[in-house]
Amino acid sequence: MKIDFGPARRSVATLALTLCSAAALAPRAEAHHSFASEFDSNLEGTVKGVVTRVWWQNPHIRYDVTMKMPDGSTQEWALLPPGNLPTYRNENWTEQTVQAGYMVSASGNLGREGAKKLYATCITLDSGPEKGRKLGRCANAGTTTQITADPNVDYTVHAKNFPVNITGYWDNRYKFHVTVDDFEPKPMPLTPSARAIYDGRKYGDDKVLRCLPAGLPRIFGSPYPVQVLDAGTHYLMIFMQDNTPRRVWMDDRKPPAEQPLTSMGFSKGHWEGRTLVIETTMLTPGWLDGSGYPMSGGNDTRIVERWTVAQDGLTMERTMTVYDKLYTSPLVRTRGSQRGDGSVGLIESEPCDATTFYREMMQKGELEKRLQ
Repeated sequence: MKIDFGPARRSVATLALTLCSAAALAPRAEAHHSFASEFDSNLEGTVKGVVTRVWWQNPHIRYDVTMKMPDGSTQEWALLPPGNLPTYRNENWTEQTVQAGYMVSASGNLGREGAKKLYATCITLDSGPEKGRKLGRCANAGTTTQITADPNVDYTVHAKNFPVNITGYWDNRYKFHVTVDDFEPKPMPLTPSARAIYDGRKYGDDKVLRCLPAGLPRIFGSPYPVQVLDAGTHYLMIFMQDNTPRRVWMDDRKPPAEQPLTSMGFSKGHWEGRTLVIETTMLTPGWLDGSGYPMSGGNDTRIVERWTVAQDGLTMERTMTVYDKLYTSPLVRTRGSQRGDGSVGLIESEPCDATTFYREMMQKGELEKRLQ
């Protein structure tokens, strides 16, 4: 059965909406966490048009598409492919794969209540350098049923047992002070471009207010505790703030080619006596602290930490040095940590709730602008 939009809109090439059996598509589609509330598992359709905007972000991406109808009018549709950025990375599907101006054809489930959105299980590039390429479940089923693990490889974790043992629970309230304007030297050695960014900041610019990860360098100064595990090739650090994991690689590896910029970046470490030296790159742009001093991120920011463990192993002195093109000299932040009782301190952090931020933005009349 085909849904009829009238003679002027009948076009299989531009819009084909077909009722199909739920059994054919619903089981896989229902795995999507919001599928049932957004899309109809019984209604399948096709959208063809020009991409006008790419929303490339976790947990789900979106392509805005303008579709020309047979009568000359246009419709605006949103294509929402299943999956997330790590899934796309495995398929060599990047932010550059589909760009504004490309022609695409997409099929999948239609939005509920006539919403012009499509759960795009298959996208075909009709123009661009990879014209003809298919993306999504028509190209990759998204599941692996055969065993690919090599029986001759030992996949288990073996501790490295470094000469200095920092594994266990650490309380970061030791020598804590508020992470606002706590860098040295003072006054902050801002370049003119950094000064312009800093002077132009306003409420809402801080991503932490929207419950995005604080990341480095801010989490370094957090009073929340951390648990450190020796995973052999790396230290696995679990910060209680926002339940944030961090990996500090202790081998000779380099960032993989597909490594994106992240809030915690890519960290490598080595021991110099009783001092663990950690160098971090590939950070997302952001703020250095809650006062709004900007950080470039990417190739223009490098952070070096030195964690020096006391002879009795009960405390650590931690120093962070930030090298960023927005400042005329390196910036230094200092903190301390001490051993503690993990059974008391390792309590999962409550999830962040951005309600207060969005309520205030709504009261200011700026919410719609922020969401664009």
